[in-house]
Amino acid sequence: MSKDDLFDRIEKKTNVSKDTILELARKLQDGNFKDENVLRSIIKDISEMTGKEVSEEKEQKIIDMVVNDKVPKNIDKYV
Repeated sequence: MSKDDLFDRIEKKTNVSKDTILELARKLQDGNFKDENVLRSIIKDISEMTGKEVSEEKEQKIIDMVVNDKVPKNIDKYV
């Protein structure tokens, strides 16, 4: 399976374009996770991609956890 086939399958299943996925990946790879503006942008992008609204309170909690290195190491147990 080629990369394009994979992206096509993901796009059909999620309605998220390849360009959107790649842009998010760039932000995650290059992002300064101590910068609240970068984190807010990433949270907004993921919220839009998933169709899930994130309240300002929850957004701030996420930012505080990331900036203060409070993200659990075993986060996979929470999703």
